[in-house]
Amino acid sequence: MSRTISTFQPERLEQALAARGFSAVELAARVGVTSTTISRWRNSAQIPSGDVLFRLAEELRVSPEWLTRTVSPAPAKPFYRGSIAQMKADRSLLCARVGWLAELSAQLEAYVDYPKVNIPRMSFKKAGEISQADIEHAADECRALWGLRDGPISDVVLLLENAGVIVAREETGTARIEGLSTWTEGGRPLVLLCADKGNAFRGRFDAAHELGHLVLHGSIEAPSDSATHKLIESQAHRFAGAFLLPAKSFVGEVAVPVTLQGLLMLKARWGVSVAAMIMRLVALGLISDSDYLRLIKLRSAKWGNKHEPLDEDRTPEEPRLLRRTVDLLHEAGVVRRESLASFTGLSGRDLEALLGLPWGVLTKPAAEVVDLPASEGVPHGRGDTGNVLAFQLRKK
Repeated sequence: MSRTISTFQPERLEQALAARGFSAVELAARVGVTSTTISRWRNSAQIPSGDVLFRLAEELRVSPEWLTRTVSPAPAKPFYRGSIAQMKADRSLLCARVGWLAELSAQLEAYVDYPKVNIPRMSFKKAGEISQADIEHAADECRALWGLRDGPISDVVLLLENAGVIVAREETGTARIEGLSTWTEGGRPLVLLCADKGNAFRGRFDAAHELGHLVLHGSIEAPSDSATHKLIESQAHRFAGAFLLPAKSFVGEVAVPVTLQGLLMLKARWGVSVAAMIMRLVALGLISDSDYLRLIKLRSAKWGNKHEPLDEDRTPEEPRLLRRTVDLLHEAGVVRRESLASFTGLSGRDLEALLGLPWGVLTKPAAEVVDLPASEGVPHGRGDTGNVLAFQLRKK
């Protein structure tokens, strides 16, 4: 135990605090120590004793051994899909989650070969260098590289994974931030999509938006100032529109004059919301400012600002790469699903979320079948005494 404690990693504690949304005061109360002790652990002035380490791990929902592992190199500072003014705690939580995603994917990659990274990474050094024409060209180049024609894209997340991007989609409780993207030290892109809103059309656009960051801003550091952040977000937004709705083919299908009903008919085909199509037409200069205001106001009056017709007609796109990797390793007997928690040090719930595993496959306890006594006059075939039979959850 002394060896284990001596290798306690404060960086692990920082990660877990951020991922769980705990303050030092809250964690101290949970573990039964003072907040000063937590601070001393964080700055390496003190290490927890053996029994305290186990209580700490239990509250943070990680293994005690995980708290002693050397921390892997952190991914680059992420680009967040949302306002830079969002709560610092929300950004810290998502940054910790994407760090865990990077570490998990690297652990699994030791046994499998992921698709080769195939992202057309532009060489811009500053966001101010990127013109609207550059964005349109980058979207067209990405489509061409991936062999896409000018029509609708059936599954954006699948395209990203085929291009070597590690994608996770999970409910994070931070609905105001819709996603983030970054690169690992080894040059593999990561995308974390926040599934809290559960809208397939918005999810597709969010995935294309994060692709925009990977393509346009791969050589640009994520900004800390509001003005640059706003510019970079608008560029990724324009890229998403250009990638999902290529100018020539999309415009050729838009009836004139532009109406909400006409755009709604295109929504199911292109997999893009009416609001995003309106913005695309504005970006292409195909509707005037007055037409834009008319359409937006009419949309708000008829449908509100958060939902549109057909929103429930499409299922959100789910990542497959990591889930299939886990299935492959399980079937080959290399890493069994039931051993994933001890292998990684994270909780079953974290693994289900980040690896795209079905809910409950690692966390749902075994069910029980109760053999009830026979009712009077009704043959039961098991006697009059109730028996409880253990029924193991079937792993899919």
